[in-house]
Amino acid sequence: MVKFKALSACLGAILLTALPLGTAWAQSVSSSQVSGVVRDSSGGALPGADVTITKIDTGAVRSAVTSADGSFVLPNLPVGPYQLKVALQGFTTYVQDGIVLQVSSNPQINVTLAVGVVSEQVTVTANTTMVETHSTGIGQVVDNQRVVELPLNGRQATELIFLAGLATSAPSGDLNTNKNYPTVTISVAGGQANGVTYIMDGATHNDPFNNLNLPTPFPDALQEFKVETSALPARYGHHAASAVNLVTKSGTNDYHGTGFGFVRNHVFNSKNYFAAEKDSLKRGQVGGTLGGPIKESKIFFFGAYQGKIERTNPETSFRYVPTQAMLNGDFTAFASPECNVGRQITLRAPFVNNRVSPTLFSPAAVKVTNYLPVATDPCGQVQMGIPDNNTEHLALGKIDYTISPSQSLLARYYFARYDNPATYDGKNILTLSRTGQLNRAHSLVVGHTFILSSNAVNSFHLSLNKTFNDRTLPEYFGPGDIGVNVFGLAPGYMGLNVSGNGFSVGSGATNPGYFNSTGYQLADDFDWIRGNHQFSFGVNYIKTDIKTINNRPTNGAYTFNGSNLGLGLADFMLGRMSSFLQGNPALDNDDHDYFGVYFQDNWRVSPNLSLNAGLRWEPYIPLRNTDSFVQHFEQAWFDQGVRSKVYPQAPIGMLFPGDDGYPGRATTHGKIANFAPRIGAIWSPQGNDQMSVRASWGIFLDTPHLFFNTRFSNSPPWGAQLTITNPSGGFDNPYLGYPGGNPFPALNTEWKTTPFPAFGVYVNTPYNMNPTALQQWNVSAQRMVSDWLVAVSYLGNHGSHVWRSIELNPAVYGPGATTGNTNTRRRLYLQDPVEGRFYGTIGQLDDTGRSNYHGMLLSVQRRLQSGWSVLANYTLSRCMTDPATTELTGPTTVDPDNPDADYSYCAADRRHVINFSAVARTPDFEDGVKKVLLSGWQFSPIVRWQSGNRSTVTAGTDRSLTGVGGQRAVQILDNPYGDKSPTNYLNRDAFAVPALGTLSDLRPYTILNPSVLQTDFALTRSFRLPDASTIQFRWEVFNVLNHVNFGAPVTALNSGNFGKILSAGDPRIMQFALKVSF
Repeated sequence: MVKFKALSACLGAILLTALPLGTAWAQSVSSSQVSGVVRDSSGGALPGADVTITKIDTGAVRSAVTSADGSFVLPNLPVGPYQLKVALQGFTTYVQDGIVLQVSSNPQINVTLAVGVVSEQVTVTANTTMVETHSTGIGQVVDNQRVVELPLNGRQATELIFLAGLATSAPSGDLNTNKNYPTVTISVAGGQANGVTYIMDGATHNDPFNNLNLPTPFPDALQEFKVETSALPARYGHHAASAVNLVTKSGTNDYHGTGFGFVRNHVFNSKNYFAAEKDSLKRGQVGGTLGGPIKESKIFFFGAYQGKIERTNPETSFRYVPTQAMLNGDFTAFASPECNVGRQITLRAPFVNNRVSPTLFSPAAVKVTNYLPVATDPCGQVQMGIPDNNTEHLALGKIDYTISPSQSLLARYYFARYDNPATYDGKNILTLSRTGQLNRAHSLVVGHTFILSSNAVNSFHLSLNKTFNDRTLPEYFGPGDIGVNVFGLAPGYMGLNVSGNGFSVGSGATNPGYFNSTGYQLADDFDWIRGNHQFSFGVNYIKTDIKTINNRPTNGAYTFNGSNLGLGLADFMLGRMSSFLQGNPALDNDDHDYFGVYFQDNWRVSPNLSLNAGLRWEPYIPLRNTDSFVQHFEQAWFDQGVRSKVYPQAPIGMLFPGDDGYPGRATTHGKIANFAPRIGAIWSPQGNDQMSVRASWGIFLDTPHLFFNTRFSNSPPWGAQLTITNPSGGFDNPYLGYPGGNPFPALNTEWKTTPFPAFGVYVNTPYNMNPTALQQWNVSAQRMVSDWLVAVSYLGNHGSHVWRSIELNPAVYGPGATTGNTNTRRRLYLQDPVEGRFYGTIGQLDDTGRSNYHGMLLSVQRRLQSGWSVLANYTLSRCMTDPATTELTGPTTVDPDNPDADYSYCAADRRHVINFSAVARTPDFEDGVKKVLLSGWQFSPIVRWQSGNRSTVTAGTDRSLTGVGGQRAVQILDNPYGDKSPTNYLNRDAFAVPALGTLSDLRPYTILNPSVLQTDFALTRSFRLPDASTIQFRWEVFNVLNHVNFGAPVTALNSGNFGKILSAGDPRIMQFALKVSF
């Protein structure tokens, strides 16, 4: 770690050296740039012309002088409306109005000057071309018109990212849960769900906890954003898949503001396909904005607030609980074909004819039933609608200060608070389906732009992001309350999971805790134009940390999956657990340093050809645990009997921080020589701004999120987490027969003298790890056809060093193998029973995974003109990958000896995606009748169709008897589908469980789920008031066709609902609003 301390000092010195150069209005990727060539009427270049661009709403002015070939570049311009003026002695002055610059755009404006006197002026009103002639990435701006006018259910602006094309919803896994502020998981161009770099007002806007986005401002506070991907310039880094650049609104020389109220009420909605009645949602969102000058043309302010109150009983969901007959020992109806998709289930002994004496029931299970409703349905089905009552407050404040013609300052603060208390009526534990959430997020950025000369601009910014996420839970019952002989550290809760036709409570993440993160950023970008070259240099430093406590397994997690008797509820009532998990509270405090340094040269070789090349240096610096709660296992150390000197109670084969050769507080060594080159070319066949052909290639490196290594702190001796498979003492006494009995009172002592439990659960990282790298390439063509931009793009990428997880200590199948003796069949136990008995499952991180993506994007766009605009695109793509791990929790591959067998489709793979959005306004009629009836109307639709995403058919139990989860079923028929109806989407007869001791050769994600069609629209009518303000009445309808978008089918082969679809997307929903603007 010494070399990384030296590296930190070196780069810190670079940053400090950069500070005097100036500070940033915003990072340049969130601003815009104008370039062009000034010629005379014969086409000759005009050097020495004065080019001035003025921001209309603030009066800010920037200038440049054309070079020897007549070219000019004005970099790092804030978004907004502009006027361009070009003057040269001997020629008339050229003025162009109507220019609107968008975020991260690079329009080209070529000017022809006529011979004359400079006092004469020719004025043209025209916007810039939409053809990209500077950047080689594939991008799309979602402008303010779409942000504000398109219908948004919940007013979440991030939903508009999908309109850019190439983007699909990605499974969130453990990334987006009740441990973080509610957000989104999006895969762009086959990238990972947390591989998007979010930038807001020039500063990083990723949550370091999970690398997803921090809360995004509501539409009225957001100016616009741009989605970009594929071989972007070298100034982009940190995450590999794509970038989303957001810009918030600013004040101007005029006072402007809005006041609004949005209302949703269930009485206007349709009923969900699977619900017995409409949901009861009531939502109100009110707020407003205000912006204007503090000092005209010098200091501007903008403020915005939105509050939300939401009350709902969501659509009914199904749970399964014991019926009165089952409580009397009669499971005949529950095991009948009517309750199990046509299958008759025969429960194993001690059942006889699916009946058993209630005296054999687990006393603890019987006590749990006192907290459950008694089902009247013979299959034990009960319907639940869990209240979801939450509030949210969003507030933004921003100051822009033009210090002088060469310097400008920005300061912006954004706050978000989300409060969703847990619901529990004190009687029915099924109402306790989730914990409460109290989330707060703070985002602050300060920056300053310094124009050193007409051809040199420096920008610097400093930012701070902090989140506080509390997971709250009311007390219900703990192990001692129901007679379970388990030591419980925290009172009043425990985790129960009865799979198949069953129920769950307090399982997984339904436990109290807190999860807080902090991120500091310091960055500098310098642009220098010299001749035909535009050089860019920059450095970026991000310091992040998290502080968390997770009580997930503290009082035990009790699982009943039907592997003992044939049905989960039968296992539960007789106390036959399939697995028992317990651990100390997980204390996870991690920090990380990120450095990125880049150089880029954009070279204008000729009027119709530009080349660019860049190099980014991103040393891989591993995550570090503040408390040194990490360890490392090596098979060679186990073979040689190597034992830790720091933790002498630890089993052989494992070392800890402080032992010889251990990499500090990290789990792996870093890599300094991590470089990401980028190259590209832009060709304008006609030498103008009406068409371009672009091609580029680059390497992008990813950075893991801070919660990735959290399971290290779950491991012994700190988390002391262990799993017992099929405990002999069952539900009532899980530690019966366990060596040494219940270890947990002893494990809550001094760490270095703590005895290690038998069959502890561990994760492990090799000493030499590579960060995930993504090679990206694209070829694209754009052309203006009248007022339309038509574009076609091919994108490809290849991921290497994709992180996945492999079981390092699987159980070995042999005669007499059962799920009950899994731990004593593990490889390390068989090698050395004395030392091997301390090792249960070991999830080994592996960096040899790969991924591949190929996609085509066809798009058309028409800017707002004559009252209407359109954005439409079609994506055809294929995504393949090894099963990447977004958190080191355990194996993501099924076969420890052949992990490549899991290479298959991406979970977010959608072969076809079509997006269409438009905004159309009626003219402002002057005639009295027409003015009253037809003026002020606006229609804004969104249509989105996607082919289905993918699912995996699992066996549901450990058929290979290796102790590895997620094992897949065997497909025995070519066609896995039934009639694709909700009750028979998959054909049960097309699958079988693998023979004992074997694994299926079926790949993951081979099942194509139903497609999705979503049609939304907003219809508004605006009226002008005498004081020049407007009042707008708004009607928004989501899923206007009331099209049923079915969810994924149940794919666990051991479930009685296998092949059925039990969920659907939202039905038709209406929202009404009133907005006043001035």
